[in-house]
Amino acid sequence: MPSLSIRPPAVAGMFYPGDAGKLGQTLAALLGAVKPPAVKPKALIVPHAGYVYSGPVAASAYALLAPLHDAIRRVVLFGPTHRVALRGLAVPTVDAFATPFGNVRLDKEAIAAALQLPQVRFGDDAHAQEHSLEVQLPFLQAVLGDFKLAPFAVGEASGEAVAEVMAALCGGAETLILVSSDLSHYQNYAAAQQTDRRTADDILHLRPLTSYDQACGAVPINGLLAAAQRLRLNPQLLDLRNSGDTAGDKSRVVGYAAFAFTETAHG
Repeated sequence: MPSLSIRPPAVAGMFYPGDAGKLGQTLAALLGAVKPPAVKPKALIVPHAGYVYSGPVAASAYALLAPLHDAIRRVVLFGPTHRVALRGLAVPTVDAFATPFGNVRLDKEAIAAALQLPQVRFGDDAHAQEHSLEVQLPFLQAVLGDFKLAPFAVGEASGEAVAEVMAALCGGAETLILVSSDLSHYQNYAAAQQTDRRTADDILHLRPLTSYDQACGAVPINGLLAAAQRLRLNPQLLDLRNSGDTAGDKSRVVGYAAFAFTETAHG
């Protein structure tokens, strides 16, 4: 058999522990501290900073997935690019993404379907060093069983362009849509709280974000907000904090939030 082409971890040992044992202990502690509501999410918004900063907030979302361990078979992941300028959305050519826990196989069928859309192209350069996608993978490996990944690095695009990809790949109960984004950056603690509360209110009312100052992942968030209207998903705020609440000083903080989007009950 031909060998798999692998994207190696870029930020293991920096954003999260590079040792599998220590990583497992860290995730068990983060997830064990959460008492999740009885919610079955179709989509999540989670932060992507180092685990010491945003891990507790991300865990509030990932803890919801434990009961869906055997149900979710595909994760469609969207995160903003931080290092590479990009028009549209980029998917990788590799077969798998590696973490200290092992390989996460990519969903080649989903990626091929997305490539039929004009806003999607191959772009390994956009994925090679991107942390916004990578930091989500150990959490997913900790809470899900056997799943495949369709990862999208999101650059300059409209929310509707992202929503079109989400709608094409939304599937059924086997598919989770995941958006990776932090909120405000480098304001003082009080100012960040005000900004992030307004941003959370926009998301809860499905109002598009108007500035990257609200969220570095404003474009994929706006894609999810548009898709939520199309797919009749209801948002719920799970946690809203900043680095001043977790592991940083309060003079220059980064905001973090976690949201769950659930399907509207029919009947």
